[in-house]
Amino acid sequence: MCGIIGYIGNRNVLSLLIDGLKKLEYRGYDSAGVAYFSDGNLEVRRAPGRLSALEAILPAQAPKGSAGIGHTRWATHGRPTEENAHPHSAGPFSVVHNGIIENHISLKKDLQAKGHTFVSDTDTEVITRLIDQLCREGLSIEEALQRCVEQIRGSFAICLLSEEEPDRLIAVRSGCPLVLGVGESESFVASDIPAFLSHTREIIFMEDGEIALLSPDGIEIHDLKGKKIVKPSQQISWDPVMAEKGGYRHFMQKEIHEQPRAITDTLRGRVDEESGNAILGDQDWDHGNGLNCRRAVFIGCGTSWHAALVGKFLFEGIAKLPVEVDIASEFRYRDPHLSPDDWVIGISQSGETADTLAAMKEARNKKAPTLSICNVVGSSISRETDSVLYTHAGPEISVASTKAFTTQLTALTLLSINLGRRRGVLSEEEGKQLLHHLILLPKQVESLLEGENKIKEIANRYFRHRDFLFLGRSLLYPVALEGALKLKEVSYIHAEGYPAGEMKHGPIALIDEEMPVVIMAPKDAVYEKTVSNIMEVKSRGGIIIALVEEEDHDLAEVADEVIPVPKTLPCLSPILSTIPLQLLAYHIAVQLGSDVDQPRNLAKSVTVE
Repeated sequence: MCGIIGYIGNRNVLSLLIDGLKKLEYRGYDSAGVAYFSDGNLEVRRAPGRLSALEAILPAQAPKGSAGIGHTRWATHGRPTEENAHPHSAGPFSVVHNGIIENHISLKKDLQAKGHTFVSDTDTEVITRLIDQLCREGLSIEEALQRCVEQIRGSFAICLLSEEEPDRLIAVRSGCPLVLGVGESESFVASDIPAFLSHTREIIFMEDGEIALLSPDGIEIHDLKGKKIVKPSQQISWDPVMAEKGGYRHFMQKEIHEQPRAITDTLRGRVDEESGNAILGDQDWDHGNGLNCRRAVFIGCGTSWHAALVGKFLFEGIAKLPVEVDIASEFRYRDPHLSPDDWVIGISQSGETADTLAAMKEARNKKAPTLSICNVVGSSISRETDSVLYTHAGPEISVASTKAFTTQLTALTLLSINLGRRRGVLSEEEGKQLLHHLILLPKQVESLLEGENKIKEIANRYFRHRDFLFLGRSLLYPVALEGALKLKEVSYIHAEGYPAGEMKHGPIALIDEEMPVVIMAPKDAVYEKTVSNIMEVKSRGGIIIALVEEEDHDLAEVADEVIPVPKTLPCLSPILSTIPLQLLAYHIAVQLGSDVDQPRNLAKSVTVE
């Protein structure tokens, strides 16, 4: 989400910046801009929309050499307008920024009291004006940046240019990626390697708390105290296509591994542990929604429908609001009974799914308030609904959805907490506990991803089996459906997902020594019931692949394969349990030689009914 490119050297700076931004388009954006030196002056050009809109306002005769920074922005604070696009300028400075400044409101008030006038709705403008203020107070640019980093809270990757030092570009990171490129009489900085890979393969990865000083003569790296850090560069052997995949074999694998970051981005700026509430009060959110409704109606297709099924458990368990879940393609053809007292929530990764769009239009025609949960800013569904809650997963290239699903679950959890607190059915202490465990999720997902090789080994043992059964109870029943769907989509193996308690009502007839049964068995309120289901499978010769809590060693004696999952609250277990199922499907498909990213007969966005 969002992309940064910076350059200093002798090439055509504008051409290089635009080319670099195009290499970062896969990250997703809704506006773009550049700052560059022309005849000693720092020029800024910005435009909402695609890069073509920015290119249209750039000078025909581009300056050669010197320095520049470029940015593609995905709106978080402020809508995608020219004023809110990066770079942001104050005094002699221009800045581009990825991330979120959590204390920007208090910093903005302090700066306004000192005479600064803000011209955008963004948190980023605070950075530019704070550096300008500190330099006015007598600090050097590097000292001002160090002091700025001390004062801001949140995550950030920042690149800065100053008219007073045109022979230098400065970058700093904390929580958001930045990578440096070392060229011959030139230096590069970017959010990701593809932005400059065609120019150099000599790379330095920045770490949190490091400041990079770039010049045509090379790159110096300091810590936040100004102490020099010596970091060797490394040679990258990726080709450009592999670079876009971040070194992963397929986009699906890359996107599975992006989930800690995607979940973090979905949480950013929305968690207030002090009050035990989820803060959804930006311009895309109407706080009146859901407060006085008699029920919610969730709408979705495929993976988004599975997210809606989890959402039902979350809404009813946390916000105590009755929920009905509908498959979008069926919704409007049954003449649904809706009124202004119903709250209709459509879930779509792309925001262009035809069935979901049609269902939401039907809801609006029946005067029901509507909300969309979506990953794409400015998509059709976000325009067709009264309000929108963005997931901020970043672009998802692989047809089989992975990070979009877990960020949908994250957004639904935030929405449930927000609604529960506003309805007075979730206490402050309960909200704090939920948010605390929600914040832990990205690290727990990282630990699951570190166990990928074990899941790969399991996939290698069972990829030749032609039928799989996925079982789960309560909130994990929809995850069983999702696990079966992933396997079907990318490997073309027949798979079914079932509530574990329903197994004896039909699917048990299929179980024999040739059928792997994937069962999710966390130590929750129905753990003993799930163990009984496992024993039923075992007694009929089925192959048991069990997802269990890390401290649960009892099932290792029963199951053929055990995949440990970190302990969390039951309402958050769907997010963690999903990760191993995605990896299992991916590695089985790889073993079978499937076209993982573009499975046959499937499209990323189904834009026709």
